[in-house]
Amino acid sequence: MEIRTVLLILLAVLAAFVIVYYQYFYKNKRKGQFYTVLAVLRFCTLLSVFVVLVNPKFIKKEYFLEKANLVILTDNSSSIELGGREQLANIISSITGNSDLKERFSIEQYTFASQLAQSDSLNFHGTNTNIANAISKIDEIYASGASTILLFTDGNQTLGRDYEFLNLGENISVHPVVVGDTTQYEDISIGLVNSNTYAFLKNKFPVEVAVNYTGNRTISKTISISLDGITKFRQKLNFGSNENSKIINAVLEAESVGVKSIVVQVETLSTEKNTFNNRKEIAVEVIDEKTTVTIVSEISHPDIGAFKKSIETNEQRVVNIKKPSEALNGNDETDLFILYQPTSRFKPIYDYLNKRGTSTLTVTGPKTNWSFLNSVQTSFFKENFNQPEEIEPVLNTAFDAFGLSDFSMDNFPPLESNLGDIDLKIDSDILVHQKIRGVDLDKPLFAVLEDASKREAVLFGENIWRWRAQTYRNTQSFNEFDEFMGKLMVYLTSNGRKSRLELDYKLIFENSSEAKIRAYSFDESFSFDSNSTLILKCSSKDGNFVRELPMLLRGNYFEADLSDFPAGEYTFTVTKQGENSKRSGTFKILEFNPEKLMISANYQKLHRLAEKANGEVFYMDKMNSLVDKLNTSNQFIPIQKSRQNVVSLIDFRILLGLVVLTLSLEWFIRKFNGLI
Repeated sequence: MEIRTVLLILLAVLAAFVIVYYQYFYKNKRKGQFYTVLAVLRFCTLLSVFVVLVNPKFIKKEYFLEKANLVILTDNSSSIELGGREQLANIISSITGNSDLKERFSIEQYTFASQLAQSDSLNFHGTNTNIANAISKIDEIYASGASTILLFTDGNQTLGRDYEFLNLGENISVHPVVVGDTTQYEDISIGLVNSNTYAFLKNKFPVEVAVNYTGNRTISKTISISLDGITKFRQKLNFGSNENSKIINAVLEAESVGVKSIVVQVETLSTEKNTFNNRKEIAVEVIDEKTTVTIVSEISHPDIGAFKKSIETNEQRVVNIKKPSEALNGNDETDLFILYQPTSRFKPIYDYLNKRGTSTLTVTGPKTNWSFLNSVQTSFFKENFNQPEEIEPVLNTAFDAFGLSDFSMDNFPPLESNLGDIDLKIDSDILVHQKIRGVDLDKPLFAVLEDASKREAVLFGENIWRWRAQTYRNTQSFNEFDEFMGKLMVYLTSNGRKSRLELDYKLIFENSSEAKIRAYSFDESFSFDSNSTLILKCSSKDGNFVRELPMLLRGNYFEADLSDFPAGEYTFTVTKQGENSKRSGTFKILEFNPEKLMISANYQKLHRLAEKANGEVFYMDKMNSLVDKLNTSNQFIPIQKSRQNVVSLIDFRILLGLVVLTLSLEWFIRKFNGLI
């Protein structure tokens, strides 16, 4: 206890004594045992009050041992099972049961495949391995205090960033334990297989195949490519120690409509241990219709190239670029016109469109002749103030003319246009709103319009090529923007009115983890209906697998997760309960498990990880060395630490109770003796 607190307590005793002496002995001339009792009660009351005000405290020290953390991190992917499941389980049991290690460490067990889990149960069912994610999360969990990770893995990673280049904390070390065979076997495998997503009926399409060989012999093997089980291509390949890779280009013909399975297979080696990578399957959809899009413009602009590139990513669409004077030549083949910044020279085109009802996408900008455009069509009207302005896009998440999936406009640059009020005169759905100088406007920047005769869209700004470039910056791919444009093309070229139940899904999923089906439900006014109950019924082509499950609401769409479906071909139907609305479709899940491609442990990479993470690599037959190192290393000695707790000398509740008791006794005594 501090000397200051002791002095205050003594002062409190003295003050209470002085006050009582003054009240009961100095000022009061009557003496006797009766007044002595009252004085003692008053003294106890005053002293208790003063002690509460002083609140005396003392410091209590507690000593404890802080152990280092020993984290057993085990790879639970299917490739580990090949390396000895029982042996690995016995080794982990011996470590967790070691009494010396228990005294020295706080032992925790985790498993991982694609995600980290706190568990000691191993089933080796993981179809992907993310070592970097597991180590990083352990580093975050045990950021304070000394920790060491025993990483039981084969070192083969199929997901995530490269674990070799992780930057871990100073207090953590990683000791990889190599699981599996480190021998490099002779192997021949199919690498990348590239083909079109779509092919046109009676047309030929290319297939590109990479074949790799690991070994020192000179060999000769045959590669074959089959389409729906019928061999269409065969070629003899020669490999050697200095010639270990081949690129094969084959051309196949699309003979019938539908989803076609393409199987690429190479002959196995007599000594080959892993034959799973000798075969790869992809798929192509054969279609019998083609969409022709004509872009009409009298100026050159990067937007035109962006539209062409984006639209033609789908092989079923062809884009022609024409001047207004040439646009009507061969116009019977055009399914959609993109009218880029129309001027008075577009008059013949608009006369043709008004007669035929062909769908259009109109793109306007600073070079648009608004006097002409407002007079030649009746779908929309814009006042033109001839004042250029940059207009930022704001995506309308309630847009429901067609599904947007994961399309995002994060950090999208502004478009250029002239200021002016906009009036949409027919039924419309705004896809993108305007934002000018930080102010959100209830005005369209991009909208789709529909009446009884046709569908059309209008973009009130130029430089959409910047949006496609920004998509690449955001995702390292143009796919998201191109898929959005593809859905817009489908919407504009569709003749019928929008269904109240729309589906969004891929025809082919490379593996079940990617398999998802999305649905969009609309009410009678074609507004998104979040209260709908959608049921998905799915069955395999052979009828052995049938599943019925509800579709869950995910913001502005419903989704069914099919990640637990086995590989195969499926048909499905989505039904909207309470209404006679249903949509059907088919898809295929390809069998692909990257873990089966790896039979040898990547011990070189684990060595590099250990060097960077202050650890050492061990092998499963050297576990005694690992235990000895953990028991003798000065890095993991338990540390004695102290903890100071400030504790009140007397509980204030006891003192307050004493105050109430003494005051009550004093009052009753004085009352009984007539002193009040």
